[in-house]
Amino acid sequence: MNFQRGRQREEPEINLIAMIDVLLVILIFLMISTTYSKYSGLEINLPTADAPPNKEQPNEINVVVTAAGEVLVNKAPIGARDISSIAAAMARFKDGGKEPVVIINADAKAAHQSVIDVMQAAQQAGLSHISFATQQAQR
Repeated sequence: MNFQRGRQREEPEINLIAMIDVLLVILIFLMISTTYSKYSGLEINLPTADAPPNKEQPNEINVVVTAAGEVLVNKAPIGARDISSIAAAMARFKDGGKEPVVIINADAKAAHQSVIDVMQAAQQAGLSHISFATQQAQR
């Protein structure tokens, strides 16, 4: 027996207004309770230059550090990798006149310690003017 024959069935509906109110309250709560922390960091803007490269000066000592850690002073390979051998090789190219500039050409994959050893060797040889050679980035 069906006693509800004449009655139509009601369609269920979702009350969106109440749901929007709840979501707004949650959003306001999160905005108020969230702490905004500023990450401190050091921002550095490095200088750029488009100057043409200088021609090789006669008063330079070119030191090359390869990726394998080998050291060449003015294109002459050094047999040992210790600091005193590198310093002795640099001292041979030191003139009595103006102090030469040591230009370190280190491979990008060279060990950092190899470059530091060259810098210490320059200090032992009495050479205080040190420069690093780079290449221009490909555009």
